[in-house]
Amino acid sequence: MRNLTTAVVLVTTTMFGTVAAGGPPDQDGRQSVSSDQYRILTRQCRYANTAKAQNDCRVEVQRRYRLGARATDLDCRTYSGVTVCGTLKLSALERRCVQDSVNNGLAYRRAEVECYAFL
Repeated sequence: MRNLTTAVVLVTTTMFGTVAAGGPPDQDGRQSVSSDQYRILTRQCRYANTAKAQNDCRVEVQRRYRLGARATDLDCRTYSGVTVCGTLKLSALERRCVQDSVNNGLAYRRAEVECYAFL
């Protein structure tokens, strides 16, 4: 039975990525994050480039995360005064912006945040 439990945890981790590890996933597969982390995840949705994308982002945050223990390996970064966490869903235009920025010498992570927030 222990091997089955381990396999389920590994599959769950693989399916949802390794974005957060504040605690084990709950029954719905949501990861635990602190209230500050949850606030960042929710607020970053305002940068999505359409109302639908903003709504989809908020729904995804609710689906993937829950308030609880701080996630020590949640991928958060701040550039140009904008803090984001996790994987950003970039539009085609934003992806082109990132590629152009990287080609012009900007670090990928910075380009990703700046194109997401300011394009």
